[in-house]
Amino acid sequence: MEPTVEQLKALYRRCVAASNLMQSINVVRLDERNRRLFVLIGETIEVEIFPNGEVFIK
Repeated sequence: MEPTVEQLKALYRRCVAASNLMQSINVVRLDERNRRLFVLIGETIEVEIFPNGEVFIK
Protein backbone atom coordinates (compact mmCIF):
# COMPACT_ATOMS: atom_id res chain seq x y z
CA MET A 1 0.00 0.00 0.00
CA GLU A 2 1.27 3.47 -0.86
CA PRO A 3 0.32 6.94 0.39
CA THR A 4 -1.96 9.12 -1.71
CA VAL A 5 -0.68 12.12 -3.66
CA GLU A 6 -2.42 14.41 -1.17
CA GLN A 7 -0.65 12.69 1.73
CA LEU A 8 2.72 13.04 0.03
CA LYS A 9 2.18 16.77 -0.57
CA ALA A 10 1.20 17.29 3.07
CA LEU A 11 4.17 15.21 4.23
CA TYR A 12 6.55 17.27 2.11
CA ARG A 13 5.20 20.55 3.54
CA ARG A 14 5.53 19.28 7.13
CA CYS A 15 9.07 17.98 6.57
CA VAL A 16 10.19 21.31 5.07
CA ALA A 17 8.63 23.20 7.99
CA ALA A 18 10.33 20.88 10.51
CA SER A 19 13.72 21.24 8.85
CA ASN A 20 13.34 25.04 8.79
CA LEU A 21 12.88 24.86 12.56
CA MET A 22 15.91 22.54 12.86
CA GLN A 23 13.75 19.65 14.09
CA SER A 24 14.54 16.06 13.23
CA ILE A 25 12.02 13.77 11.57
CA ASN A 26 12.34 10.58 13.61
CA VAL A 27 9.57 8.31 12.28
CA VAL A 28 7.41 8.20 9.14
CA ARG A 29 4.98 5.30 9.03
CA LEU A 30 1.93 4.42 6.92
CA ASP A 31 -0.72 2.70 9.02
CA GLU A 32 -2.24 0.21 6.60
CA ARG A 33 -5.34 -0.33 8.76
CA ASN A 34 -6.65 3.22 8.37
CA ARG A 35 -4.32 4.49 5.59
CA ARG A 36 -2.97 7.36 7.70
CA LEU A 37 0.61 8.59 7.67
CA PHE A 38 2.16 9.05 11.10
CA VAL A 39 5.14 11.38 11.54
CA LEU A 40 7.14 11.96 14.72
CA ILE A 41 9.00 15.26 14.62
CA GLY A 42 11.58 15.83 17.33
CA GLU A 43 10.65 14.04 20.51
CA THR A 44 7.13 15.37 21.03
CA ILE A 45 5.38 16.53 17.86
CA GLU A 46 3.07 13.88 16.44
CA VAL A 47 1.46 14.46 13.04
CA GLU A 48 -1.23 12.35 11.40
CA ILE A 49 -1.94 12.83 7.70
CA PHE A 50 -5.26 11.47 6.47
CA PRO A 51 -5.70 10.01 2.95
CA ASN A 52 -7.33 13.25 1.76
CA GLY A 53 -4.29 15.28 2.85
CA GLU A 54 -5.80 16.77 6.01
CA VAL A 55 -3.31 17.11 8.85
CA PHE A 56 -3.84 16.59 12.58
CA ILE A 57 -1.03 17.73 14.90
CA LYS A 58 -0.85 16.51 18.49
